[in-house]
Amino acid sequence: MKKLFVIGGMGAGKSTAVKALCDQGLPKIDLDKLGHETHKWDSVKEELSATFGADVLDENGDLIRSKVAERAFASPAETRKLNRITMPRIEQLYEERISEMEAAGHKACVVEYSAFRNRMGSIAYSADVVLAILAPLEVRIQRAVESGFDEADVRKRISRQITDADRIDAADKVFNNTGTKEELYNEVLTWWFDYKEAEGL
Repeated sequence: MKKLFVIGGMGAGKSTAVKALCDQGLPKIDLDKLGHETHKWDSVKEELSATFGADVLDENGDLIRSKVAERAFASPAETRKLNRITMPRIEQLYEERISEMEAAGHKACVVEYSAFRNRMGSIAYSADVVLAILAPLEVRIQRAVESGFDEADVRKRISRQITDADRIDAADKVFNNTGTKEELYNEVLTWWFDYKEAEGL
């Protein structure tokens, strides 16, 4: 099964690219959502509260994700602490989802990977194709703010991510999302039809 990884900074347009592929029947794995699943695990909640403070849990013992994010993205060192706790669990869920999709007979799947750093990471190493979605920084910030994020939080998160130059180096195909959603959607579709034919999918 071909694993098509979609990477890009916050507000770049990954969701539009992913939708174009999923609309063609490809199943999807969103690694952010897998991370949110692990946040419900008691072992993860215990480790995160011990690392970032007991007040990251609400009165019901559930994680307050905004508080975790605020502290985890305060510095690179704090972000590494978060990753050490969550990434092994995310990898476990990822492998389970991949096995389920392969068993169901899917020939390709889409993996949305917001926190992508390089292709040598344990999850990214399995990518058959990496598609990078790029857009100018200020455009990305504006899009994220319009979707409900705080601007200072957006800038902090972006500062913890790799640069577009790094994404270009890692990618097999780059899409510059400077136009409309429809234009990006159609560009991704055109790529997919060509790739599907070339790979005999």
